[in-house]
Amino acid sequence: MADASRSVSVAQSLLTPEQRDQYIADIATDYERIREQHANRKIVPMLSIAQARANKMVVPFTGDDVPVKPKFIGRREFRNVDLATLAKYIDWAPFFQTWDLAGPFPAILTDEVVGETASKVYEEGLALLKKVIDGRWLTANGVVALMPANSINDDDIEIYTDETRTEVAFTYYGIRQQTIKPVIDGVARPNQCLADFIAPKSSGIADYIGLFAVTTGIGIEKYEKRFEDAHDDYSSIMLKSLADRLAEAFAEQMHERVRTDLWGTTPDETLSNAEMIKEQYLGIRPAPGYPACPEHTVKQEMFTLLQCADIGMQVTESHAMFPGASVAGFYFGHRQSKYFSVGKIGEDQVKDMVTRRGASREDVERWLAPNLS
Repeated sequence: MADASRSVSVAQSLLTPEQRDQYIADIATDYERIREQHANRKIVPMLSIAQARANKMVVPFTGDDVPVKPKFIGRREFRNVDLATLAKYIDWAPFFQTWDLAGPFPAILTDEVVGETASKVYEEGLALLKKVIDGRWLTANGVVALMPANSINDDDIEIYTDETRTEVAFTYYGIRQQTIKPVIDGVARPNQCLADFIAPKSSGIADYIGLFAVTTGIGIEKYEKRFEDAHDDYSSIMLKSLADRLAEAFAEQMHERVRTDLWGTTPDETLSNAEMIKEQYLGIRPAPGYPACPEHTVKQEMFTLLQCADIGMQVTESHAMFPGASVAGFYFGHRQSKYFSVGKIGEDQVKDMVTRRGASREDVERWLAPNLS
């Protein structure tokens, strides 16, 4: 999320002549430092994939943890969602990162160093946001699918087309942590995989998973062009940043609705926006490319199942989403599901993934490149 939030400031640096040369020089310096770190890196202690699976996270699926059946099975669209409603769910902290202003919100507004600048940017952001909302500059569309699912082969999740569970819509191939975990009170921390949070098929327990895609970027091109034609780069960058914030807010609002109503895993939840930003809810919504599911190719199958084209969203061959102000991911409802980082993985997991996916070694290594040890 932090990397995505910097995309606007990077574009600003490249578009501003007096900043461009320094920015490129800084990047060159950073890459030289990375090369040195890579050359001097230490070997990360790692378990075999078999050992990591033996140390998987074991969660209960009985008693109080019996999977909750959603109110509906299948997909549901949400069109022309009110932008004013979504604005109430905005996490403003990444907005300031766009302008290279660091600090928690709202404390950043009174910060001794950046407070004055942050307050000015915030006021101008609110003013433009009001124009966006009042003028209906952007269209917010979303789609959610709540589907039967079970885990298989320790690390994978079969997502079924209906409750008969006889036809697999697609299989999500999970990636498991392999680094050696610390021992606390005589017990090693588990090597986690997202499949740990879905009941195994062999258990006979009917479990479920959610998928979603939301965008607030439909219609943005008209206003981007207006600012660009007026040589108003600042407003163009501000608009992109606000669209990104609204997309993340849409994801937050939709997840709340899924938890409390559509799926109903926590129907009595009454969290404030600040508490949701701190992820104090039960359940998770990991997105492809994020630490718990770092591989992007599953977006293709997600977008097909969700029929994202019907709401104006698409994914490119390189797995980028369009419009840019979009978010897509999974919903896991188990109350013990947590966000985590896969980190580095071993050669044996790569080989295992080649076999499970029926893909070439070259493709798998390209997909998992950031996680290869």
